[in-house]
Amino acid sequence: MRSQISEEITFRKLEVLIAFMEGGSLNGAAELLGISVVSVHRALHSLEESLACQLFGHKGRNLIPTQAARELADASREVIKLMGDAVAAARETAGYSSGHLKIGSLYSLTNSTAPDVIFDIKLRRPELQTELVLGSNADLLHKLKHNAIDAALMAVPELDPDIVSIPLFDDDIFFAAPAGSPYAHEAAIDLRACAGEKYVSLSEGFVTYHGFVEAFRVAGFAPSVVMQVSDIFSLMNLVSAGLGYTLLPGRVRDVFGDKLQLIPLKPEYRMRQTIGVNFLRVRERDPNLLALAAACRMLRHGKDGAGGSLAA
Repeated sequence: MRSQISEEITFRKLEVLIAFMEGGSLNGAAELLGISVVSVHRALHSLEESLACQLFGHKGRNLIPTQAARELADASREVIKLMGDAVAAARETAGYSSGHLKIGSLYSLTNSTAPDVIFDIKLRRPELQTELVLGSNADLLHKLKHNAIDAALMAVPELDPDIVSIPLFDDDIFFAAPAGSPYAHEAAIDLRACAGEKYVSLSEGFVTYHGFVEAFRVAGFAPSVVMQVSDIFSLMNLVSAGLGYTLLPGRVRDVFGDKLQLIPLKPEYRMRQTIGVNFLRVRERDPNLLALAAACRMLRHGKDGAGGSLAA
């Protein structure tokens, strides 16, 4: 259905009309709105032209509202209030500055990074309710783009114009073996020398899985994978039990204590992940996400100043 309302009739012009009626003059409207008298006069003249009916008469140099102007101003007050309520409802539904913040996280970040971030944001906004949603990098990115979560602690996506990313730390990938394995005393692992071993891995969609695949592509062989799992802690359990070797990020080094050993890879196989907080660009001015970003920057600054990283 074609609209009968001219596109020249804007909410801003209606707000100027209401201010004129409440202020009683051009000067009064300008003072209420914090704009110039010329801007008020221009907006009212444009509104009158758009409606194609007389809204004002003249008494000397003063504008006198007609009954049509009064009718329009009364209706405009209701319309603007209704639209303001609709905008507020839409922003709350989209999560903008609501009292609830859903933060997605990789499983591997729940040992240190995610709790540190949540603790800091609770100090900044104690009234804010936070919820942690765990998943793979691919799963979290999908949830983020569909507004199922507000932000995600995960690997920074490559060149995505829809996403704002604040890097937290870089993390290297290591060869993971059970304590006391034949590789325990190696300074660095040549994956080509491990071609006959059995391996376990994460399933596709995890950033560590993609590092796993790329490292063995460089090594020139497809590893014999005996099992895939969907969280990194189950993967570490399998390695510590001797079911197979794998590749793991350095941030999980201390989770299993002396049951698991992370050994550097030789330079040609080294893979690095950049971990950060990520959120949609259209929401970058959301007060909750501004607080989250500030918390993450503070944590990064604190760790950098201490000579470490959030992975420590």
